[in-house]
This record gives sequence, C-alpha cells and structure tokens, in this order.
Amino acid sequence: QVQLAESGGGLVQAGGSLRLSCAASGRSFATYNMGWFRQAPGKEREFVAAISWRGIDTAYADSVKGRFTISRVNAKNTVYLQMFSLKPEDTAVYCCAALLDWRLVLSPTAYDYWGQGTQVTVSS
Repeated sequence: QVQLAESGGGLVQAGGSLRLSCAASGRSFATYNMGWFRQAPGKEREFVAAISWRGIDTAYADSVKGRFTISRVNAKNTVYLQMFSLKPEDTAVYCCAALLDWRLVLSPTAYDYWGQGTQVTVSS
C-alpha cells in the first residue's frame, strides 16, 4: 500500500514558477515508478511527467518538455515537479500516482495509487 499526498499548488502569474511535492507513505515507495498527471475543467486527465523508481529514467509530455522537471528523493519518500515558465494553459489539478511497470507510464489506467491532487492556477 502506498498513500500519496500532493502539496505546493497555488496561484501564480504567467511566467512564474511552482514546485509541487508528492509525499508517500509506505515502505515500498522506492520500488514504484512515479508519475504526475493533470486535469483541467472539462478536459481529460493528461500525462505530465514520470520518473523511474531509481530516478534514472524520466518522461515528459511535449507540452511541458523544457519547462518542467520531475525528480525524487527516495530517502524522503517524495517526488517533485518543478515547473518553470508557467502558462495559463497549465492551469489544472495536478495529481501524483504510482505504478510498477515503467512501460505503461503514459497510461493513467496503469497506475495503482493516486493522490488527491493540488490545484495550480496560472493567471495571464
């Protein structure tokens, strides 16, 4: 069992930065690959970024590549999403999630555990 709790969301102006955190409970956190997804009102859940369990491999959506960075500190049971150059279209609820099979990181249905999410609002 892994429980996830996001924090760090908020209101920021376009061009600003935010760092989201996802704190995990459970001794098996270090064995899970971790992903960030987002969902804006009226839109489907969208893959944002993922990081492998050792932190060696990462994956990003084209829309955030070069602006967002995912990282993790297994000793702290935490995964981060550093977001730079934020745009109004980045406005969404951001959720972290955990899965075992790295080959499926782009598919939200493959994830075993989800956090409740944190709101990110980017004003123009």
